[in-house]
Amino acid sequence: MERFSAVAIDGPAGSGKSTIARTVAQELGFLYIDTGAMYRSVALKAKLKGVDLEDEAAMAEVAAGVSICFDATGTRVLLDGADVSEQIRTPEITAITKYAARVVAVRERMVELQRAMAANRPVVMEGRDITTVVLKEAKWRFFVTASAEERANRRFKEFKERGHDVDYDQLLSEIIARDESDNEVGPMKDALEIAHNGGGIVLVDTTLMSPAQVVDAIVDNVRANP
Repeated sequence: MERFSAVAIDGPAGSGKSTIARTVAQELGFLYIDTGAMYRSVALKAKLKGVDLEDEAAMAEVAAGVSICFDATGTRVLLDGADVSEQIRTPEITAITKYAARVVAVRERMVELQRAMAANRPVVMEGRDITTVVLKEAKWRFFVTASAEERANRRFKEFKERGHDVDYDQLLSEIIARDESDNEVGPMKDALEIAHNGGGIVLVDTTLMSPAQVVDAIVDNVRANP
């Protein structure tokens, strides 16, 4: 079985995995890949094309013809050659990304692109199914989480800093609902079970940790287990 020289980071929304993964990549000299940005990009393109978001065939067609890549730092997202790094982070796109993520054909296309990226060079890849689906063969796998309240607070601050008007209680309610769904079935449930059973995924609870402490914990683990 092919073994990817990659750091795979899973975790629920608002767990801080994007910020952590980006910094870990910088520390290790790996390419950072934000897989969530890829689904956001598909959702953005569908919206711009006027596609019915609930039409799975139409969403699959959008994904089939899409070109998504990252700059050398992994922080700028290019959709069909255009920089959409800011556009995909609005509350509107956040709310409709689920229509892209839930379509099997879209996910298959994104996994294909993600695995191709990881095959070309060492990467730090984060998302919601990276450790159990996309890069289950990665050398280093981590599940990063935090309390629902802490995650809602982080998401609230993120939107505020970007100038978007959001409601904390609504964000918390959405995160709790998403957690309940994730805990019933799917890759997030699988990743947690593997982490709790010592199956090769390291569980990192960031609720009481600073970003620097989390980065240090992951980087130290990678370097201690080459």
